[in-house]
Amino acid sequence: MAVTTEKLIELLNKDLELEYSAAIQYINHAAVMTGAAYGDIIKEIKIHANEEIQHAMILADQIDYLRGSPTVNVGKIQTSEDNDEMLRQDLDGEEDAINRYKSRVEQAEQLKEFALAQQLRNILAMEQEHAMDLRQALGK
Repeated sequence: MAVTTEKLIELLNKDLELEYSAAIQYINHAAVMTGAAYGDIIKEIKIHANEEIQHAMILADQIDYLRGSPTVNVGKIQTSEDNDEMLRQDLDGEEDAINRYKSRVEQAEQLKEFALAQQLRNILAMEQEHAMDLRQALGK
């Protein structure tokens, strides 16, 4: 399906909302997760939170470049009192992001927005690293 610049801006803004919520979710999970067994993943989650904020800044800049208006809306944030459930929530978010960014790369290339596509590839690679960290923590 062919995508327009306007549609791509709309989709990138949805991605931006989800980057905001991912950062907040990671901050929350890192703060409330407890137990010595989770020490290493808590450190990783704090890194993930900062990386999600970086992704949000990249997306906002790219949306602005495309003459769009970056959203300030925040997507849904998942919480839990169970450590493993928090990790599953985070992994679900990363797997969703991976699928969305694969589509977004193709859409950017359809519009010959190759610099945007490269930025999205960089975000995609980082999201895949996050998913690998979380799968390892969950023993998957």
